[in-house]
Amino acid sequence: MKTRDMVVGGLLAAVAILIPLLFANTPLMVHIPPFSATIASHVPILLSITINPAVAVFTGVVSGLGFMLRTSPVIGARALMHAIFGGIGAYAYRKGMPFYMVLLMTAPLHGLLEALVVLPFGFSLNQAFVVVGIGTVLHHLVDSAITLVVYSALTRLSLVKMPHHRR
Repeated sequence: MKTRDMVVGGLLAAVAILIPLLFANTPLMVHIPPFSATIASHVPILLSITINPAVAVFTGVVSGLGFMLRTSPVIGARALMHAIFGGIGAYAYRKGMPFYMVLLMTAPLHGLLEALVVLPFGFSLNQAFVVVGIGTVLHHLVDSAITLVVYSALTRLSLVKMPHHRR
């Protein structure tokens, strides 16, 4: 891994841990147990997808730890799922999938993973799949819109490279 990738990964991980530390349990967080949505909390993991799979997994794990420290084990476990969809999304991006498609493709996976992870905590199928699953997909899409604005600026500044498209 390049030094630049490690530095960018560290910065994204720092932002990923700061978001729950600063915004959790404030008006910037909607909480309808077992669902919660903290504004822009997916932006670091979504941006890390453009670096490489290792950075995406690391950022997802750090995000999970940040939410576990500041909120609850349920929300922390949900945030740990960012490592899985982030790694898969980074692999797809690396293979040449356009970023907006990666964001769309990972949304249902993200919702499914977060729905499944709350089941061991005693939540019903309705709470898991309707409240958490659908809520997570919607939150993912809102944060994807924010991420696309940031991504566009970063690519124009040549701070993030677009993948090579295979033909």
